[in-house]
Amino acid sequence: MSTGYSENSSLARVQAIADYQFGSGCGTALFPEGCEFLLSTTGRIRQILYQGTRLATVRASDGRLTLGIEGAKRLIGAIPAPGYRVVIREDVAEFVEQGKNAFAKHVVAADPQIRAGDEVLVVAEGDRLIACGLALLSGSEMLAFNYGGAVRVRQGSAKNASGKYQSAPDEGDDEEARHAGRAD
Repeated sequence: MSTGYSENSSLARVQAIADYQFGSGCGTALFPEGCEFLLSTTGRIRQILYQGTRLATVRASDGRLTLGIEGAKRLIGAIPAPGYRVVIREDVAEFVEQGKNAFAKHVVAADPQIRAGDEVLVVAEGDRLIACGLALLSGSEMLAFNYGGAVRVRQGSAKNASGKYQSAPDEGDDEEARHAGRAD
């Protein structure tokens, strides 16, 4: 009896996670045929790549997805507005695009269904994707508060923007070397 996953099984698994986390149909929009999977030392899916670019990572702590900016670009077309979106003021959009966090005082609209801990899409006017990250507050709290963080940005859409909480990969960096010595 094999405990390994086939490529089709891995694809179906991450598509099911995306459908659960973001809504029906998001799995196929986010993860097309031909995705590659980086596995942990224990054989679990960690990162999902498409044509060499990271779309998402499966969090070891709870099995949910964290989006890369390329994954967010694929997902924004599959989720009608205002789903999972946090709209920020245009005058701070440039900073958030560079990977800086979004603060509650800069939020002009937010999906009321957002809960703290959800993966969200940070957009500017016209539904222009500028970043993706982790919601620190619920959608209604983002609008009610005038201070504090609203979204911990993982990755901005500006070229080479990585965000404070996700380091940019170095040239020649490989997954095994980065995770050597890390317990899964």
